[in-house]
Parts: sequence; structure tokens; C-alpha cells
Amino acid sequence: MKNIKIAPSILSANFAKMGEEVRSLEQCGADLVHCDVMDGVFVNNITFGIKMVEDLRKITTLPLDCHLMIVHPEKYVERFAKAGADIITVHWEACQDNLKEVLMLIKSTGVKCGAVINPDTPVEKIKDVILLCDMVLVMSVFPGFGGQKFIPSALDKLREIRKIIDESGKEIDLQIDGGVTAENVAEIKAAGANVIVAGSAVFKAEDRAEMIQKLKE
Repeated sequence: MKNIKIAPSILSANFAKMGEEVRSLEQCGADLVHCDVMDGVFVNNITFGIKMVEDLRKITTLPLDCHLMIVHPEKYVERFAKAGADIITVHWEACQDNLKEVLMLIKSTGVKCGAVINPDTPVEKIKDVILLCDMVLVMSVFPGFGGQKFIPSALDKLREIRKIIDESGKEIDLQIDGGVTAENVAEIKAAGANVIVAGSAVFKAEDRAEMIQKLKE
């Protein structure tokens, strides 16, 4: 099993104290900062955009994992890369006709790329691009809002994708996002995920460092 990495989602942070929140993640042992970018069109919520990533880049050395829940992500990829994103993931649902091209565009900026699927999208839809990716993200809730309950069918998808990755011999991260808790993380990791996105679980914990450690172990 690959190294387990914890990527707290700043969607659950206090936006009025974002600098402090991200520094707290560094001190508490987070491996990445997960940035949920939502446009109010692809999902029914609006969060933040390029400027937030640019400002976070100035205050942290942690990799910025930018999850674009937006329509036409290809229009913004280069700007997110320039702002300081280390990884950019895009949804199959937003680029059904040009996912491969968008992933290649991300790679051309020197940033790691990833494909994302929603809970109702079969793995089949991204099979032909998995080995192009640096990371594959399985959504275990419908994107848009934090604090939702984990959808168990995500575990089968993790197992299916993990098998493809392992058989290829490539180093590709497998990420899960949505409803992860200290209670269900063991079965999530057993199914093959090695990058764990956790929002509420980390930010609402009394002791964030302890929670991050718990999710890792």
C-alpha cells in the first residue's frame, strides 16, 4: 500500500481566518491542502477561485490540490497552474468530450493532473485516461456541499481503479472525497485509496493533529 496522505478540504475552514487555518494544517501534519473550487453552475454552490489559490501559495509550502468543480475547466487550467496549484483535478462530467485533452493541457503547464468521477458515474467512463493521470479522485458524495454522508458504492470503484493502477505498475494516487470519518477510513484505505480528503472530520475535531494522525493510521 502506498503512503497514506491526508488532504484536508478548506471548504470546511473558517474563511475569515484562512491563513491561520492553513498554517494550522501544516502544524498538524496534513500532506496537502484540498481546494474545492465551485462555480455555482457545475454544482449548486459557489466557493472561491484563482485568487484564493494565489494567496494560499504565498503562505504555505504544502501542495495545493485544486479540485475544479466547474464547467469548461480548460478555460482556467493555465491560470490555476500559474496561481500555484500543484495538482489540478477535473470532472469527467464537465469534460465528457474532451477529458483527455484537458488532462494533457494540465500536464503541459507542469502541474500534476487528475480525473474525477461523481457517485453515479461508472469507472468505465474514465478507464482510457486513468494511466494518463497522476491522481484519480472518486467522489463519495455528490459534490457541492461539505458534511454529507459517505456513499458506500464508492468502495467498489476504489477497488476497480486500484486494480487497474496496480496492474499497470504506475505510481498513481487514488483519492477519495466526501463523508470520510475516523470510523470509515479503514475500509476506505482497504479498498485502495491512499489520498484521503477530509473536511468536517479535521476542521471540527477538538484536536486536529490527533484526527489527522488517526486518519493516517
